[in-house]
Amino acid sequence: MARVLFINAGSEGHINPTIGLVQELVRREEEVVYCIADQYRDRIEQEGVEVITFDIGKFVEAFLAGGRSPWGRVGGLLRTADIIIPSVLEQTKGKEFDYIIHDSMFGCGRLLAQILNLPAINSCTSFASQQHSFDRLQEQLSSHIPVEVNERAQQEFQHLASELEVKYNVHVGSAYEVSCNPAPLSIVYTSKSFQPDGVSFDDSFKFIGPSIVPRSSGPVDFAHVDTDHLIYISFGTVINQAVDFYKLCFAAFGETKYSVILSLGGQTPIAELGQIPKNFSVHSYVPQLEVLQKAKLFITHGGMNSTSEGLYYGVPLIVIPQSADQPMVAKRVAEIGAGVHLNQEGLTSEELRETAERVFKNKSMQKAALETGDSFRAAGGYHRAVEEIFAYKRSLGLNN
Repeated sequence: MARVLFINAGSEGHINPTIGLVQELVRREEEVVYCIADQYRDRIEQEGVEVITFDIGKFVEAFLAGGRSPWGRVGGLLRTADIIIPSVLEQTKGKEFDYIIHDSMFGCGRLLAQILNLPAINSCTSFASQQHSFDRLQEQLSSHIPVEVNERAQQEFQHLASELEVKYNVHVGSAYEVSCNPAPLSIVYTSKSFQPDGVSFDDSFKFIGPSIVPRSSGPVDFAHVDTDHLIYISFGTVINQAVDFYKLCFAAFGETKYSVILSLGGQTPIAELGQIPKNFSVHSYVPQLEVLQKAKLFITHGGMNSTSEGLYYGVPLIVIPQSADQPMVAKRVAEIGAGVHLNQEGLTSEELRETAERVFKNKSMQKAALETGDSFRAAGGYHRAVEEIFAYKRSLGLNN
């Protein structure tokens, strides 16, 4: 038995893929101390692990202080160090750890690994990134920002890096290292075939596929649902301003042959939607995995978790990205032929309905979705992830 410190970011998209991994580590008698944003304490504690927390409000405030430019976001990650590092060190005082698992987008992960002198494992809940692809993307995004803004943000990054190196006796490194937290072992929650340019990654990246663990959100009655024409629509749990889109879906599919299950998340009261078409079943939350096993089309914002879960069950997608890595996910879905990428700006109900009809008729899209699901299952999931972690431990001389 070994003790692992698990450091994660403050959103469900980063937490949910790790649940199966944590469950399996506990089953294999690892002692897990999990650091997470304060509002997720109960979610993680129920897995039988010790939880320490950080103040997500202060974290977000520090991160946003860096600004919205690409270099500003990297600087923002460094600004969170003084929120996270002292808190973690205080809450783990007197505890000894054998290794650390840190989220790939959590800017303090590598720094804490250095401070605590621990072997590190990178938990990558989105697509993995390499130095050259990160630098290329950073350059592309920066080209849309005024030169003086970029220069100022880069100078701030260097200043922050120098301060942290002195204060904590660490090596901060490049923007790639801060943003992607590379480690000797990276657990990536997708398959190599779905990962863009997957063949270019070396063996330190273990593509284990989505970590699918049942989640309870209440039952859905399929008795009166035509599952042959079932459309599932969800924009995740955190979208705040989607009422207009949901009404567009009413216009697209209301009073048609399609049965539609719409999951709103917790931010949109059902009463705000007005008259709901009879062929729609609208809920704040649904058991998404159960619905996806019956759906024939999934209309999604393209979050990595939702996309992976849809494809895991072989469901073709219409992806309408909103932010973050969602445009990259949408692009990849279209590239492999498992769905369609639409832009929400200017989208009409007619275009959405026509696209859905095209997907329903397109056998090649259905085949691509099924093949991607096959690749996900073949990748091994969280069971393989733990095997890879234990193999890494053995290479370091740590007992399992």
